[in-house]
Amino acid sequence: MSGILPLFLVSLCLIVGSVQSQSSSQDAFIIQYLERRLAQMEERLNQCEQSTTSVTQRTFDLSSEIRGYLSTLSVLRSEVKSQMDGMSVRVDRMERELEYLENKIPSQSEIEMEEALLEQQIKAAELDLLKRKAKIKVQNDCSTGLSQIKSLKIVKKAGDTYGSWFKDPSEGSAKIYLLSGIRNDTVLEYVSLQSFTERTSSPAKVVQLPFHWQGSGHVVYNGFLYYHKADTTNQIVKVDLLNGTVVDSTLLPGAGRMPVYSLNPNTYLDMAVDELGLWVIHADAEYGGNLVITKLEIGTLAVESVWDTQCRSHDAEGAFLICGTLYVVYNTRYGGRSTIQCLYDIHDTIHSNESPVMFFPKRYTSHSSIHYHPGDKQLYAWDDGYQTIYKVETRKDDQVIAD
Repeated sequence: MSGILPLFLVSLCLIVGSVQSQSSSQDAFIIQYLERRLAQMEERLNQCEQSTTSVTQRTFDLSSEIRGYLSTLSVLRSEVKSQMDGMSVRVDRMERELEYLENKIPSQSEIEMEEALLEQQIKAAELDLLKRKAKIKVQNDCSTGLSQIKSLKIVKKAGDTYGSWFKDPSEGSAKIYLLSGIRNDTVLEYVSLQSFTERTSSPAKVVQLPFHWQGSGHVVYNGFLYYHKADTTNQIVKVDLLNGTVVDSTLLPGAGRMPVYSLNPNTYLDMAVDELGLWVIHADAEYGGNLVITKLEIGTLAVESVWDTQCRSHDAEGAFLICGTLYVVYNTRYGGRSTIQCLYDIHDTIHSNESPVMFFPKRYTSHSSIHYHPGDKQLYAWDDGYQTIYKVETRKDDQVIAD
């Protein structure tokens, strides 16, 4: 018995030690678990704090943006209110003006009387135009017509590919004028043809125009330059070359809607001078693209008469007038030998079907301008940058006159 008791005590001590050992292990596991959970909670709390800070910042930014929009909206509301007030004032003024106009509108009988008067004035103007057309007389030996282009003389090569040069056709004048390019505002004036041809000679005068020209259909007469004002449809200006100032201008009715010659697409109005005075040649789209010639009063630029011709603008490169007869020069768009294939006589004494085709001397290029000088009986032409003179033969009473 005494031997069992110590053995029991030893076993009991071992059991108590084992239980205590197991309890300590469980406590350590629980503590580790709690520590991990606390660490996870701390991490989530940090994330939450960061999210809260970000949301707070975004809320502040959005609030600032909304305050800016509200300020802009307040300004716009003030502007709209101001505009509405101004509109109300204008509406009130318009109502007063409408009331004033209603009191000023004529009665139907007065309108009918004005229409009748306008119709009478139109008929009177048409009759006056026909009378003036009938009164145009042949002057300065204008019973002659072109027989042939006699000879060619290349005078010089100056300026651009396109341009215009001519001699002042007024009596006693020997001045030569050169206008280079299809758009410019500088005119070179030479005292004579000899001065123009001399290589060492400089222009006697450089005239600065108040407006640019368009195309190459200009003329000079008695010291005045007549040209198509650039950036306008049909305005012709008259400039005094002594001081470069505009003395007159006019709008040519129905002109400027298409190039006068299809082979010179930059020229819409072509001025010309012959024994009868100043002319304008243009193409009329409503007349099938055929050419129209208008006689202008050289002093006032008033329209004296207008003629519709059967000469087409297609494949035309230029035209000129002699004694009231229009001669149209044709070519090809590739350049070739120029020919006169159509003419129109305002006196109805010469007809295209009775006149043979006339050839220019053989030079395979094309003209950008052709101007007739009634005193010299010569054509001043711009041929691919070359200043060229053609002598012509005229016919009178079945006799050929060589000029």
